[in-house]
Amino acid sequence: MCGIFGYIGKKKSATIILDGLKRLEYRGYDSWGIAVGQEKFAVEKHVGKIGEAVTTLPQSGIGIGHTRWATHGGVTKENAHPQIDCTRTVALVHNGIIENYEVLKKKLLQKGHTFLSETDTEVMVHLIEEKMKSDSFVDAVLKCFQELEGLNAIVAVHAKEKVIVAVKNGSPLVVGFGDGESFIASDAASLLQHTKKVVFLEDHEAAVLTENEPKIIDIKSGHVLKRKPTQLTWKFEETNRGSYPHFMLKEIYDQPGVLTEIAQKSHKDIKKVSDLIRTSYGTFMVACGSASYAALSGQYLFSRVAHRHVNPSIGSEFVYHADFLTPRSLVIALSQSGETIDVIESVKLAKGKGTTIIALVNVLGSTLYRMADTNVLLRAGVEKGVCATKSFTAKLGVLILLSYMLDGRYTEGRKILLKTSEALDTLLHSPLVDQVKRFAHSLREVKHLFVIGRGQSYPISLEAALKVKEVSYIHAEGFAAGELKHGVIALIEKGTPCLVFAPNDETYGAVLSGAMEMKARGGHMIGVTPQKSEVFDEIIHIPDLVDGSSILQTVVAQLFAYYLAVEKGYDPDKPRNLAKSVTVK
Repeated sequence: MCGIFGYIGKKKSATIILDGLKRLEYRGYDSWGIAVGQEKFAVEKHVGKIGEAVTTLPQSGIGIGHTRWATHGGVTKENAHPQIDCTRTVALVHNGIIENYEVLKKKLLQKGHTFLSETDTEVMVHLIEEKMKSDSFVDAVLKCFQELEGLNAIVAVHAKEKVIVAVKNGSPLVVGFGDGESFIASDAASLLQHTKKVVFLEDHEAAVLTENEPKIIDIKSGHVLKRKPTQLTWKFEETNRGSYPHFMLKEIYDQPGVLTEIAQKSHKDIKKVSDLIRTSYGTFMVACGSASYAALSGQYLFSRVAHRHVNPSIGSEFVYHADFLTPRSLVIALSQSGETIDVIESVKLAKGKGTTIIALVNVLGSTLYRMADTNVLLRAGVEKGVCATKSFTAKLGVLILLSYMLDGRYTEGRKILLKTSEALDTLLHSPLVDQVKRFAHSLREVKHLFVIGRGQSYPISLEAALKVKEVSYIHAEGFAAGELKHGVIALIEKGTPCLVFAPNDETYGAVLSGAMEMKARGGHMIGVTPQKSEVFDEIIHIPDLVDGSSILQTVVAQLFAYYLAVEKGYDPDKPRNLAKSVTVK
């Protein structure tokens, strides 16, 4: 989940690394640090976010940096990465969890090594130092890595030998190929300013970076591998927020263009996936967080539009009920980053049973992208806000097209998506936005908030509640409206705010009944709907767009969560305790 950035070349590494870390900060922002090498390492570490930081580290053509999402040890300068060996000639950054670090640390302490942090990471740098008594730096790194238990990515640098070694098992690393310079990072988006020519490391692969072209090595055999670099298609401009105050708001406003892109360019991929679903015997969608709510929405779409049952599952739970998978099964994995560890573990399990894998991902060359038999790119562009916005609606757009393709009505589904894109663009430039701002202002001090829906609006209620929790820290819960009477209604008291998704579909009357039950007990009802009703105390009016209505509902919720965060003085791009890409279990 942490951000890693390394550089070797002839430019000032500290400046390049700091800029790279700023572009990676969404992966972790408890603390950050940089180490640059001369004869020994000069190190700078700080607690908190990078913000507009500058660095005074000396001139050096080699170094590494890290933005941390704390696992082992508290948020302190000592625990921030990079970690340094006793000689100050080896520096190391790490993403993951070294499960056997206590055993390794005990042995190293007995051999006289001094530890300055509480991290599992520091074990690796001292292990390399110890191994170098008999091995070269490169060999020491590769041998030490194979002693680690767990899923880890490490980047180690030797100040005197001027070499960077990166190796991974689980957590992502990507090598950037420049002109007389090389880069290593945990996310390809951070490299766009420097190069679009990259290699995504596979598990049990290492990269050795010098001023010459990087070498990729199979760490088990020691063989040098010939890997053809991937050419990235994202634009560097996408990594900047432009005139918007936050990335979250920018990415909310990106959504009409994303939906149009999907509608215009996804036909071939959608057709291929629909054919695979038709011939499968059991189709399952696996996802985590917001993506899992998109998968749940897909279950409703496939049932109602395509008359086909598709099973959604939370990635972290899928492994416990996957005994039914066979070579005739189909697993669709949904992930923005393509690096979500619980989804990757589920896919590994499914592949072991011979199951066909489809990935709905946003990142070309990501782990899930490489693991899948077939891919559908979300075409959402770089998403830097920690909370999913445009990647979530992109998944909804793909699933709408897929359900209509399965029913032989692809053209109709495409028209719905294009109409939704147009309506969303209008909505985002209408008085509705100011209305949502006013609601956020009036509700900024509430302690609890409920969101209800039925049918396809139920997963949207879950996603809406998640957005509010993530960025405003207000306790919010999403519910199926029909479940209120089964216990939840006990929490309703006078003035309790409730967002009600009431589209003009078969759920409308039943949703109103649930809303009326809450209103009768003092609930303050806010309808997100194309129709007026006396049930609602206030209405956020959205047009009726059939299956596109769920996308408009989602965007209203995104705006509401965003402005709640702003009203409360929080940074919606970097919510506390969260990181963009969940790569630890």
